[in-house]
Amino acid sequence: MEYAGTQNLSPQPPPDLQEDEKDSGVPPLNHTHMKKAFRLMNDLRSRKMLCDVLLLADGVEVPAHRVVLASCSPYFCAMFTGDMSESTAQQVEIRDVDGYTLQRLVDYIYTAEIEVTEENVQVLLPAASLLQLMDVRQVCCNFLRTQLHSTNCLGIRAFADLHACTQLMSQAQAYAEQRFSEVVLGEEFLSLSLQQVCCLISSDKLTVSTEEKVFEAMVSWIKHDEEVRLTHMPKLMEHVRLPLLSRAYLVQIVEEESLVKNNSTCKDFLIEAMKYHLLPVEQRRLMETDRTRPRTPVSLPKVMMVVGGQAPKAIRGVECYDLQEDRWYQVADLPSRRCRAGKSVADARFGLPPSEGSALSWMPSAPVGVVFMAGRVYAVGGFNGSLRVRTVDMYDSARDQWSSVCSMQERRSTLGAAVLGDLLYAVGGFDGSTGLSSVEAYSPKTDEWSSVAPMNTRRSSVGVGMVDGTWLCWAATACLHELCASPSANLLCVSTSPTPPVGKLYAVGGYDGASRQCLSTVEAYDPVTNEWSYVADMSTRRSGAGVGVLSGQLYAAGGHDGPLVRKSVEVYDPPSNTWKQVCDMNMCRRNAGVCAINGLLYVIGGDDGSCNLSSVEYYNPATDKWSLLPTNMSNGRSYAGVSVIDKPL
Repeated sequence: MEYAGTQNLSPQPPPDLQEDEKDSGVPPLNHTHMKKAFRLMNDLRSRKMLCDVLLLADGVEVPAHRVVLASCSPYFCAMFTGDMSESTAQQVEIRDVDGYTLQRLVDYIYTAEIEVTEENVQVLLPAASLLQLMDVRQVCCNFLRTQLHSTNCLGIRAFADLHACTQLMSQAQAYAEQRFSEVVLGEEFLSLSLQQVCCLISSDKLTVSTEEKVFEAMVSWIKHDEEVRLTHMPKLMEHVRLPLLSRAYLVQIVEEESLVKNNSTCKDFLIEAMKYHLLPVEQRRLMETDRTRPRTPVSLPKVMMVVGGQAPKAIRGVECYDLQEDRWYQVADLPSRRCRAGKSVADARFGLPPSEGSALSWMPSAPVGVVFMAGRVYAVGGFNGSLRVRTVDMYDSARDQWSSVCSMQERRSTLGAAVLGDLLYAVGGFDGSTGLSSVEAYSPKTDEWSSVAPMNTRRSSVGVGMVDGTWLCWAATACLHELCASPSANLLCVSTSPTPPVGKLYAVGGYDGASRQCLSTVEAYDPVTNEWSYVADMSTRRSGAGVGVLSGQLYAAGGHDGPLVRKSVEVYDPPSNTWKQVCDMNMCRRNAGVCAINGLLYVIGGDDGSCNLSSVEYYNPATDKWSLLPTNMSNGRSYAGVSVIDKPL
C-alpha cells in the first residue's frame, strides 16, 4: 500500500473526429496545441495573470480562470454560467473540500496530472465527486482496487458504498467473499454491523473450505460484544448452512456452543440440520432450503509463480505466468538469493472436495513443495550461493512484498515442502555435510517450527506431494460411507462423513548420501499416527524428480539416476498402491518445478544435464500427451520453487 501513482489523464479527440480527419483529407489535428495552451494558462495562473476568480477553502486561496474551470468541470460550468451569485463573484467559497485537496484538483484541471496516494485518496475521491471530476474519481477507485487486502477490503467496501462507487463496492465485496477465511480474522470484520455481517455470510459466492468457517466467524462476531450482540444470534444463524456441516461437528461443536444452547430458535436450526442428515440422500431434496444449498464460489483466475532458483548461480528473481494472457512478468525479488529451497503456498480453502473449479483441482506440489496456505507463498530454506540456510520468507501477493517468518530448526537445501492440514512441512534435504531424514512442521498461527517423526531413509533432492484424504474413498463395488452421494463403483466420495479421511505426505525418491545412491523408494507420512511407512517403489531411481498431485494421483516427472537425466514420467495411485508409466515429457528434465492447475500438470524449467531450461510443458491426463507452453520464462532456471496463486485484482 506504499504505492503512489501520478496519473496523466490528457483528453483524446473523439473517435468520430479522428475518422473524419482520415476520410476528409483535412490536415490532422495538432494534438500538442491543447497541451501548449493549457501549459501557458497554468503558467499565467501561477503568476496570477488574467485570473478572474479566487476559490476559497479552509483559508486557502486558489486563483483560477473561470473558462478553464468551466471547461473541465460540470460543477464549475453550472456555477459560472447559471444565475447564481457565484457566476459574477470575484471570490467563491467551496464548502466540504479542504484547501489542500482543492489546490490539487485545480492543478489537475490545468495539468491533467494528479498523484493518488494512500494518504490522500479518502479526501480526494469525495472532493472529485463533488466537483464532478469523474476521471479523478475513477483513478481513485482504481487505486483503491489495487490496495484491496484481507485487512482493509471491508473498509473499502463501506467507503465505496458511502460515495456510490458501485463498481469498486462490488469488487471489494467479491474480494471479501473470495478471501473470507482471512477477512474474518481482522478487526474490520468484528466491527461490522449486523446488516453487513448478514450480507456477507448469506452470499452464495462465499469461498470457504467448509461451513465451519462461517459458523466460527459468526460466533466470533457475537462474542466480540456479546452483551449487545447476543440478541442477533437467531438472525445470523439463519444464514449459516448448518446442514452442510458434518454430523460430528454439529454434535461436538455446534450443539455444545453456549450461544446455541441458550437460544430456542438456534436449537431449531440445529434440529433442522440433524434431520437433514438422517434422511436418505434421495429424499434430502424434499427439504431444500437456503441452508441446504451449497455455496457456489467464483473461482479466481490463477497465476503461476516461479521463485528464485539457479541460473546458473542462486538468484533472487521471481516471475509469474498469467495463464489467461499467456505472458510472463516480474514481481518483487526475494530478500536474498535462494535456490534449492522449498517453496510452498497454501490456502484456507484447503479442505474443499477435489472437483472442477475447487481449490484442489489446481493444488500444486513439487520437489520444492508447492501448495496454498492462507494466501501466502513460503520460500523455505535452500542455498544462497555460499551456505545452506534455515530461513523462511513469506510473500504477500496483494502487497507484492516479501517478509521473514520464523526460521527452521535445521539448515536445509534440496528439501521437499508441502502443506498438510494447517501445517507446512519441511522434509529431508541436505545441511551442507549430510543428507537429512528429519522432518519439521511450521504453524503460521504460532509462527513456530516443531519436529515430527523422521523418515526411514535420508533423502536430499526429494520430491514431496500431499494427497488429500477425500481422494482416497474409491470403492471396489460401492462406497460404504453412509453419507456418500456417489454409490456407484469407482466414483469419488465427497462425503461430509463424521470421520473424514485424512491426507498424507509422500516423499518420492531423492538421494541417500549414506549409500550414495539415487532412490526409487517412496514413503508416506500419516499425521494421525505421526509415522512414516514405505509404499510401492517407483519403476526407476529418481533424484531431483518433479513431483505433483493431480486428481488424487502422485506424479514423478524426470529426475536423474547418476549422469542419466530422465524424461520419463510415472504416476502413483494411492488406493491401489501401484505406479504406472505415462507419456514421456518432450525434454529431459531434473530439478524442475511442478504444479497442477485446471486439470493439467505443469513442469517448469529444470536442467537437462548440460544447461538450465526456460521452457515449460504441461501434461493432459485425458489425452496422455505433453505440450510445450508457447512462451518461455525470461531465463533458464533449475532448483526454482513454483507456486500457483490467485491472480491479484
